[in-house]
Amino acid sequence: MRLSEATSTYAIHLAQVRRLSPATVRAYRADLTDLGTVIGDQELDAIDLESLREWLWTATKRGEARATIARRTASVRGFFAWAHEREMIVVDPSIRLVAPKRGRTLPQIATAGTMTDVLESAREAAAEGDPIALRDAALLELLYGSAVRVSELCGLNVDDLDMGRRTMRVTGKGDKQRVVPFGEPAARALDAYLVRARPALAARAGHAGPALLIGVRGGRMGSRAVYDVVDRTIGPVLGTAHVGPHALRHSAATHLLDGGADLRTVQEMLGHASLGTTQIYTHVSAEKLAATYRLAHPRA
Repeated sequence: MRLSEATSTYAIHLAQVRRLSPATVRAYRADLTDLGTVIGDQELDAIDLESLREWLWTATKRGEARATIARRTASVRGFFAWAHEREMIVVDPSIRLVAPKRGRTLPQIATAGTMTDVLESAREAAAEGDPIALRDAALLELLYGSAVRVSELCGLNVDDLDMGRRTMRVTGKGDKQRVVPFGEPAARALDAYLVRARPALAARAGHAGPALLIGVRGGRMGSRAVYDVVDRTIGPVLGTAHVGPHALRHSAATHLLDGGADLRTVQEMLGHASLGTTQIYTHVSAEKLAATYRLAHPRA
């Protein structure tokens, strides 16, 4: 079997058996397609370790980040392990393929004061009654107030909300569902959006549909549109280009820990499978602690 054909079969396996998200499947497929572009659409048994190393070296020469190359390595190792288990190949050539170590980078964080300013500005804009402004205010409040992933936010339906308990049911990675709380400000913004804006936006498509967040054409709002909202509202405040929804998730997690929330609670709220993933936020909070210590302690 050739690499391109095996890639298509593997993508079906990832989507239907492992039930990975469409975005994750696309990322795996893109990595394997790039492999085929560099070494050619070979028979799987003809691909050896040197071919894989040549592919990674090409990525390095293109200037790709270590994190990207590490992800590509993981994609290929997962693919060939799958092919070996199904006896498509006799020997797995990726077993000795070593990825570069990732540099640990701390996530971009907005201060609590900055987030208060951003959300207050969004609320003032929504007070004018424009449906898009009302939607964007609800979107930002939900992202920061619940710390959900952008894919989880876009996948929300109206029926996933429990306005009485101020919780919502989100579907995360691996189709795992969890219940996430949101605060009173988000509840107020959601109520205004649902009553005053969503019907007008849904009318553009000629039907309401189940989606909570509606785009300008009346359909379900996509991740790219959410990125645009966050970038244009928060980017200028932070003075940084290309600020994405994850900045709000990172900020919310850090502010929860700064406010006294325990790590396990934050892990549950974020939907992390491993506590180690959540622990990066303790490093961010530790920076704040160290800065406060240097300013306040007489022996610092």
